Amino acid sequence: MAVQICPKCKTDNFSWNIDVSETTLTKWSCLHCKYIAVENETDERKCLRCNQKTETKLKDKIEEFWWCSNCNSTTKVE
Repeated sequence: MAVQICPKCKTDNFSWNIDVSETTLTKWSCLHCKYIAVENETDERKCLRCNQKTETKLKDKIEEFWWCSNCNSTTKVE
């Protein structure tokens, strides 16, 4: 499995696994800073910065934001 850039610590250590009890949820975690977020597979859109359909909504214990796995940008959900 390929790793991505972590939206919190910006290292190349962000990986995912599927929650077997809930097929639409993907759990993301950073091996470096231990950040954990959940992605709902149904929440995706075209990135406002790179114009690719690679932006998904991540939610952690504190906040929810859009994260683009292509250009590594984040946008807070207000």
